[in-house]
Amino acid sequence: MTGLFRLIGTGGVIAYRALFNWTTPSMFIGSLLVGPIFQLLFFAYLGRQLGVADDRFYIVGNAVLAASLSCVFGGTMAVANERRFGTLGHVLLSPRSRTAVFLGRVLPYAGNGLLIAVTTLTVGSLLLGLRMPLGALPALLVTLAVASLACGFFGLTLGALGLRFRDVWVVSNVSVALLLLLTGVNVPAAGLPGWMRAVGEALPITHAARAARQLVAGEGFGAAAPALAAEAAVGFGYALLAALLLKLFEAESRRRASLDTL
Repeated sequence: MTGLFRLIGTGGVIAYRALFNWTTPSMFIGSLLVGPIFQLLFFAYLGRQLGVADDRFYIVGNAVLAASLSCVFGGTMAVANERRFGTLGHVLLSPRSRTAVFLGRVLPYAGNGLLIAVTTLTVGSLLLGLRMPLGALPALLVTLAVASLACGFFGLTLGALGLRFRDVWVVSNVSVALLLLLTGVNVPAAGLPGWMRAVGEALPITHAARAARQLVAGEGFGAAAPALAAEAAVGFGYALLAALLLKLFEAESRRRASLDTL
């Protein structure tokens, strides 16, 4: 059991350092920390102009959404970059559980997403004057953490497609756009067509955004618990799907001798 936790923890951190890369720290700060804040301000002022929703709607929604960028692309990189760098074969030859190896890689990306979400929420609240109950902060932090994990497993599911398809980044970019459009973070779900709302219910951060808004509104953890449980269920479902696809596509790639084909 100790070896398994070491494989998940230490292995995930080492893989994060190797596969999730940027050229300079300023690139990390600009794209992952500053970028979501400007996105929040854009939608908040647009919402004011159009009278769609108040600032709280956009601050909380974009804070949850901010976690998705690094988590989705990080989860994808956890598999796709192994193939790109030519090290995938070494990982798959390991006698250790590949499911544990890849699922463990989601944890550092989820931590990264949580940092971005908290930063976006804090800066957005200071700039736009959002007040929230202090007692709601621990539950809000848990909600953002669950959303980050769900996004990470969603990204890992997309990354598993990299064992079968050559260009998985197109799918990842489209998926991030769908999270922006269909999850109700910037467009109220009531204003979306029924089929869009149905798709959004199966995506990460939809339920987390709902729970976070209830907490910030002072409705308490009891009111937010069903939405938080739904978010956890979505994340667990993507974790299972990712594990299944990794096993399936690994076997298929071995049969077709296509593990290192780019």
